[in-house]
Order: sequence, then structure tokens, then C-alpha cells
Amino acid sequence: MAEPIRPSTELPANRSPFTLITADGETLVGEVASPIGISTGAILCLHPLPTAGGMMDSHILKKAANRLPDMAGITVVRFNTRGTTSAIGASTGTFDNGGAERFDVEAALTYCLDTLKLENLWVVGWSFGTDLALRHAKDARLRGLILLSPPLRTSEISDLEYWNHDGRPVFTIVPELDDYLQPAEAAERFSVIGNHHMIAVEGAKHLWVGEPAVNRVLTEITQIIAPDRLPLPTEI
Repeated sequence: MAEPIRPSTELPANRSPFTLITADGETLVGEVASPIGISTGAILCLHPLPTAGGMMDSHILKKAANRLPDMAGITVVRFNTRGTTSAIGASTGTFDNGGAERFDVEAALTYCLDTLKLENLWVVGWSFGTDLALRHAKDARLRGLILLSPPLRTSEISDLEYWNHDGRPVFTIVPELDDYLQPAEAAERFSVIGNHHMIAVEGAKHLWVGEPAVNRVLTEITQIIAPDRLPLPTEI
């Protein structure tokens, strides 16, 4: 008998912990969750603000790792930026408000592209992670960015202009009731980027609490990367 997908549901995947050494000598911890079957693409996840409790296990990213490899064939790579701790362990170093985290993002991209040799790779940032993506995830082999609840807290106009000139797609998934940047202002501020696509989500909030919000986020990610795998199941 089918059971509904629950917050704790963990579907089958190949799961492997890893460590990275950054160019400035910090050790980062993370996990890869890859599909047992055919791969459709991959995401590198950049988590919310560590000083506000953000980490690789922040719930949307954890649920993506628990579900998307099986549901959509998407490999999910998560890691803790410097000075951040989760159940898998702690990354060394000290939080630098997105500055020295450049080395973290670059090390993770190198791991995804050169070691794992992932194809159809997208960066998914959430909140603080969206600023890391806009500022530092500029490897030419990436397909584009998917930004959840972007606050545009530390990104400069020059970062947005970079993505405009670059031409790769930048998708923003913006909650109607976001605490920092709601759809109307997001549309205006991201208008600098010609290949920007905003998805405004009615009734949603910055933290995407509740199973309907989670399903919507995972559906939008799948729509971008592996649309043939939609709709995502709601039961197992």
C-alpha cells in the first residue's frame, strides 16, 4: 500500500561522504547522493547563512538529497562551507561572510567537474548560498544557477552584470512572503540579467516550511534539469 512522502522520507541512492582541501588550506566535509539508475544531471548545493543555522543539512537541501536521485535521476552534492558544522562533521576555518568562501565554492566545483565528472551541472543556492553562487560560481562548464530565496545581501551590481554578459540562465525561485526580497523587487533588481527567469511562489516564505513548499521547490529544480521526470511522486 502506497505511503505519502514525509519530511523524513529517504529514497534509494548511492551516498558517499567526501572531504575537500581548499586553495587556502581549509578542509571541507560533504556528501554526494547519486542515482542508482540513469543520471539526468546534477546540482551543487550552497547552503543558507551559517551564523543563522544554515548548513548542508538545511531542510530543502537535505530533502533534495533524500529524494531527487531516485525521483528525478539528479545527483545532489552538498557540503559545509568553512566554519560550518552538520551531522556529517565540521569544515575547518572561519565564516567570512562570503569572501573567503570563494575558495570553498571553487574547490567544490572542481570536485564536481574534475573528480566526479558530473554533466549537466547546475548550482543551487539558498539564501546566503545564492550570494555565493552569484559571486563565485563562475566556472564556464556550469549550465547555470538556480537561486532559492535570494536576498542579494552581499552580491554587487557587478556580479549581476557578469551573469548578464555571460548569458547562461539564472533562475530565481522567490517566495511571495519572503522576509528579504519579494517578487516585485526581485524582478526589478534581477532585470540587469537578460537571461533571468523568475518563478514567484504564492504563499511561500523564505524558509520553505511545509511539504507543499518543499515539493514546489523540488519540482521547479526538476523542471529545469530533468523535465521528463515530472511530475514528482507524492507517494512511495
